[in-house]
Amino acid sequence: MFDVEENNVKKILAIAAIAAGLSTLPATTLGEEIEQVNFKVVGSWAGLSPYKNFESKFWQQDLPSASNGRITGQISPVDTVGLKGFEVMRLLKLGVFDVAFGAIGYVAGDNPVIEGAALSSLSQDVDTTWELSRAYRSIIAAEFEKSFNAKLLMMYAYSSNMFFCREPINSLADIKGKKVRTYSTSLSDLVEGAGASGVTVAFAEMVPALEKGVVDCVVTGVMPAYNAKIGQVARHMYGLRVGWGESFAAINLDTFNRLSESTREFLETQFADLERRMWEGTRNDENTAVACNTSGPCPIGEPAGIALVRPSPDDIELRDQLLRSSVLKNWVERCGTQCADPWNDTVGKTLGLAIEQ
Repeated sequence: MFDVEENNVKKILAIAAIAAGLSTLPATTLGEEIEQVNFKVVGSWAGLSPYKNFESKFWQQDLPSASNGRITGQISPVDTVGLKGFEVMRLLKLGVFDVAFGAIGYVAGDNPVIEGAALSSLSQDVDTTWELSRAYRSIIAAEFEKSFNAKLLMMYAYSSNMFFCREPINSLADIKGKKVRTYSTSLSDLVEGAGASGVTVAFAEMVPALEKGVVDCVVTGVMPAYNAKIGQVARHMYGLRVGWGESFAAINLDTFNRLSESTREFLETQFADLERRMWEGTRNDENTAVACNTSGPCPIGEPAGIALVRPSPDDIELRDQLLRSSVLKNWVERCGTQCADPWNDTVGKTLGLAIEQ
């Protein structure tokens, strides 16, 4: 179940390398003619960059154009259809949707194995985040098939997670005793290890929860925070990276298996190209989001004017200690000791970090 399939990783990279060139070819040049298919799709949040810039255009423009109109999809954002994000893979398994975009942290409660590359504070930059998702990909793919009857199509990430608070926060120690919004178990492990109370709040309810005092701070992606206009409520931003919004797209396995081989290959190629473009989008978001939340310049709107506090070396050291003593320790307890060796061989090997048993 946990074996890393190196050939699959190589195949994914090879597809990604040629996808841009194939994406505009007529469908008939991709082998036998692909099928006429219309998919039911649930996307991510309507107001955020991945949906606005990539997911909606992929289904409304890119796929229909590349397939000569033979492959189409009706995509609805997760918040528009009244979901909070935790339910998408359960509904994909039931066949309510054919394809789903979702966040690892939201669905890992049903299967902690899949959170192994998305644990809080593992990565501090986009390149490392991509390397971790690539290293752990075959494990996630196997668990998706086992738990959700789904095939993993691609992985991507939102910009890095930081703290946004109503009151001043000058160090990681300052969150002690505060109620902090999180959206994954490993984020809760981190903030609780630092003495705070983790409160699970869906993204759409994040700003109202902060405004009403349900929470004192929220942990969320820096670009999602700006898109959600969090600066209207939170006036302090603590710039300690404590994770990324690792995400995915998956297709119901029964739906995928009913497609012809040429249609399946065409879809995989198109999703590989989308994956490449969305990782570049993450990089662009990360480069602009801090400026947009603070004093600017902001190329996408008005700066939010939030006060930024940069972490000290002591805070970074404390975060790394909490990664070992709280995040990794608690994850192994949830996942089981059988998860440790595969993690060490993939994510741990990439980071030069090991879970001790």
